[in-house]
Amino acid sequence: MIDVTATEEMTDDARVRANVVRLAAAQALTGANSAVIFATGSIIGASLAPSAALATVPISIYVVGLAAGTLPTGAISRSSGRRTAFILGTGCGVLTGLLGSFAILHGSFWLFCCATFLGGLYGSVSQSYRFAAADGASSAYRPKAVSWVMAGGVFAGVLGPQLVQWTMDVWPPYLFAFSYVVQAAVALVAMVVLLGVDAPKPAPSDLHAGRPLLDIVRQPRFVAAALCGVIAYPMMNLVMTSAPLAMKLCGLSLSDSNFAIQWHIVAMYAPSFVTGALIARFGAPVMVVLGLSLEALGATIGISGQTAMHFWATLMVLGIGWNFGFIGASTLVLETHLPQERNKVQAFNDFLVFGMMALGSFSSGQLLANYGWPAVNMVVYPPVVLGLTSLGLLSLARRRRSRLRVVPEFPDPGI
Repeated sequence: MIDVTATEEMTDDARVRANVVRLAAAQALTGANSAVIFATGSIIGASLAPSAALATVPISIYVVGLAAGTLPTGAISRSSGRRTAFILGTGCGVLTGLLGSFAILHGSFWLFCCATFLGGLYGSVSQSYRFAAADGASSAYRPKAVSWVMAGGVFAGVLGPQLVQWTMDVWPPYLFAFSYVVQAAVALVAMVVLLGVDAPKPAPSDLHAGRPLLDIVRQPRFVAAALCGVIAYPMMNLVMTSAPLAMKLCGLSLSDSNFAIQWHIVAMYAPSFVTGALIARFGAPVMVVLGLSLEALGATIGISGQTAMHFWATLMVLGIGWNFGFIGASTLVLETHLPQERNKVQAFNDFLVFGMMALGSFSSGQLLANYGWPAVNMVVYPPVVLGLTSLGLLSLARRRRSRLRVVPEFPDPGI
């Protein structure tokens, strides 16, 4: 029986590895979508918006799209399979590029916001790539599958900003208009790649199986995991959203801004080549603690100066912190549910993360306009302290249960 089980796990992991390659490629291509929007959104917003305080609204609308798309993505994945959700997402990506270019050419701020909303829907689907990679994987391979898919974002960090650099002046005087046309073409390529993902439609018996969602999300481990994800991603996004416009206000060039975003995205995803192994070695909670601490360090660098080097260092350290914190938190989420519960739990977790991101993103423009770049960075500290406290309390509770020899409440008895 042991040999049969081991053979089944090896077979499943072989299928997962094939999916990981495609999902990592799709992550690289889809990541170019967010890279283009983050590199250009606030600058385009400043040129089209009726007020300077609305400059970051297009990026905030992108994050609203991220939040709005998470629960529908989970519902579509449950009813029709993940691949259907992926194809619909890339369709939104194509529309993002075409509508974004049209909005720039016609000087329409609100139409550009509609384009970034569609980009958010595309991004929300791509957030499920990391969970799709773990479907059917053994517990040992699961963290590596998640981190290797996230590693595809390294290439997005190169592709997205370079795409902007090469195409931003193709249609003068319409800055960035052609960049969005190329972004639409990249989304089409991602659609082709995702057509080959082996993601079977869920069995009808799985649609209503498992525990009620409320019972799952009340687990202390889920609360801590979701809270840390809600802190790691939105705090990074808050600073990143404001950075390009803050650099412009400090008199730095568009090339400096593109360089900062490019290396920020590389820093976000490059550690993924080793994050899975580090989680397997030290545990997800340790990596989350390290990640949140690095985000606080990045904010400290941002407060200390406003030269190009300070911006670059802030965004790079922030990106590494996000990688450790967010992948660690995602791994903790995977430990709180049974296989048949995965779509609803993962979608709910992402809804919490990106819903909070939307709130934070809308505030970033006001913070920057009214209080300056240092204030944006100072906001990072209190949530980080809260996240570290939650992990400390969870660790204490687990140690107490271990001493009392109480059976854990989580699905996986090995946790």
